[in-house]
Amino acid sequence: MAILAADCMPVLFTSIHGDIVGAAHAGWRGLSSGVLEQTVGAMRSLQPALQSRDILAWMGPAISQDAFEVGEDVLEAFSMSPQPILSKAFMPIKGRSGKYLANLYLLAQDRLRSVGVEHISGGGFCTFHDSARFFSYRRDGITGRFASLIWIPLKK
Repeated sequence: MAILAADCMPVLFTSIHGDIVGAAHAGWRGLSSGVLEQTVGAMRSLQPALQSRDILAWMGPAISQDAFEVGEDVLEAFSMSPQPILSKAFMPIKGRSGKYLANLYLLAQDRLRSVGVEHISGGGFCTFHDSARFFSYRRDGITGRFASLIWIPLKK
């Protein structure tokens, strides 16, 4: 499975035994629409005995909070999230009414935990600031994409 991204977050999943994998493209629209929860649900439907706590999630490179300026529409898309998460994930920009710096990583962690995924890693790269390694649409306008891959190895 492959996810192509330039600022949105690729999220890769595996069962603890590595026999079921998943991948999601998680920008703010996908996160607010439940793409992570749906991916976990699809994995569990493939193996009914699989529990959410036995799924590992890795958050790939994405735009970081200090570079991700959004408007009221994005904040409103997450209005059903718990208030403590919203107050940390959306930092108002001083002097710019209705503008916020959004934290995709924190929003994704909250969504994953809400469906019982406990093993969450990654989230340490910023596509906007690391131009040597990553494409960024917000930084460059017209740009390529990087790929995040996950697979189940063939058994010999």
